[in-house]
Amino acid sequence: MIEQDTIKLLRECDSGIKMGISSIGDVTDYVSDAHLKELLSHSSDEHEKLKAQLQSLLDEYGDEGKEPAAVAKSMSWLKTSVRLTFNGSDSTVADLMVDGCNMGVKSLSRYLNKYKAADERSKDMAKRIISVEEQLSKGMRAFL
Repeated sequence: MIEQDTIKLLRECDSGIKMGISSIGDVTDYVSDAHLKELLSHSSDEHEKLKAQLQSLLDEYGDEGKEPAAVAKSMSWLKTSVRLTFNGSDSTVADLMVDGCNMGVKSLSRYLNKYKAADERSKDMAKRIISVEEQLSKGMRAFL
């Protein structure tokens, strides 16, 4: 049970981290404020570091991870594209990022509770991803 819960939690972390990286990439071209660009760039770098560490854990279990659900990814891209087409302001970018971060925190928190038997390293990974999402959300508040 421990290994099964561990792999399931790591897969959800993988899906979430990929979604976060994709979402940051989707909004970056719309950003005009240098500080906001810097915050997004720093967060993207943090996400990439966590993704590499996560991949190492997945490799230990011989698992390939999980791609974000196609429907969720498409809906996120569509919402982002439509909102930024009509109002490509830094405030809109910040609002979209806060929404995305909140969804990520909520989802990973749910999976942490669901896969209680997961090993401590995978739980720690989920908590670190949650922390990065919370930091990004907090950083976005100044631009809302």
